[in-house]
Amino acid sequence: MQPTDRKIDQPWLRGGGVQQVMQALAAGGGCARFVGGCVRDALFGRAVRDIDIATDLEPETVMSLLIDAGLKYAPTGLDHGTVTAIADGQGFEVTTLRHDVETDGRRAVVAFTDDWLADAQRRDFIMNALYCDADGTLYDPVGGLDDIADGRVRFIGDADDRITEDFLRILRFFRFHAWYGAGGLDAAGLDACARQKAGLTALSVERVRSEFLRLLEAPDPLPALQAMADSGVLAVILPGDPDLAALARVVAVEQALGVPDAVRRLAALYCTRPDDVITLAGAWKMSNSERKRLRGLRADIVVQGIADRDARAQIYRHGVQAFCDHLVLHTDAWAADAQLLWDLATGWDVPALPVSGRDVTRRGVAEGKQIGEVLAMLEDGWVAEDFIPTRQDLLDRLDGLLKD
Repeated sequence: MQPTDRKIDQPWLRGGGVQQVMQALAAGGGCARFVGGCVRDALFGRAVRDIDIATDLEPETVMSLLIDAGLKYAPTGLDHGTVTAIADGQGFEVTTLRHDVETDGRRAVVAFTDDWLADAQRRDFIMNALYCDADGTLYDPVGGLDDIADGRVRFIGDADDRITEDFLRILRFFRFHAWYGAGGLDAAGLDACARQKAGLTALSVERVRSEFLRLLEAPDPLPALQAMADSGVLAVILPGDPDLAALARVVAVEQALGVPDAVRRLAALYCTRPDDVITLAGAWKMSNSERKRLRGLRADIVVQGIADRDARAQIYRHGVQAFCDHLVLHTDAWAADAQLLWDLATGWDVPALPVSGRDVTRRGVAEGKQIGEVLAMLEDGWVAEDFIPTRQDLLDRLDGLLKD
């Protein structure tokens, strides 16, 4: 594989941990290069998160070299040739060059190779099959530089073949277009996704959920989602009739606020049918905090035409997150008044009720439900008066209630 005349130069290339790992691998006499997302994102001028390394050294040799260099490692995927090197408190996936021997649409059986082109050709998209040396020199075996320059997301080789190797690549095709694409989606890839969409049912819900939420995080996921809907792919993974128009409005608001939020965008697809998205969250095994947040969509929160004191009362009762979600999801037209409510919710230091059950028991009330009833009465009055009454005010009222 011949180098190009181009190089990348970013701080992560010169990081201490990166250099330690690359030097350790170089000591084995083989070749190691950065690959995939870190190279792609560097060329797009975006922040690099995960740094992956490809090498013609086999896993046992990689582990031995890391030990010799005084570095730690974790055998995270030996069947697929992956060892996670740990240096300077950071993990770097080091994967031996490979080619697929057998695939079933979910996982692959691989064989190791020293052929860099074979390794490139088994990857999903052309823009992901770029490599660079430790000094930043680029290698482009299948034309990834051109696709990055043009904002094209294309499968390597035959799109149907790539998809049937791993059906998750259908969702990745749309996600990558949402994040990196310019113009329309690649026609050959789109047609292949439509043909192979039934394969998505073979995937675990965890993989589908993760990929779809990452798509929703894109600055503007609407073009990709519309293509998914038109091709029939969206109907395979989402129940009912997702409301793309509602999502478009939410995306526009979030863009203005600078707060893209995948969970809220998922909710927007079912903004008039919260029970549907709550059911989906359960089926997708979303986290408890995410499901609790989506259940908050059922809360009786009014966001239009309300005074500040009413907004504070709802924020106190339901929480800042639930109020902000309702505000974005259910404001017909985002304007100055909606922005003021957003600023109120995100800037207000929500107070805590300044009296407690201990204050009640100290006045001779036995443990039991009466304590909760008394506190609820005090709290209702405190909230209704816009949280102005002080602790002493509430204690005086408590004394009055108990005398009565």
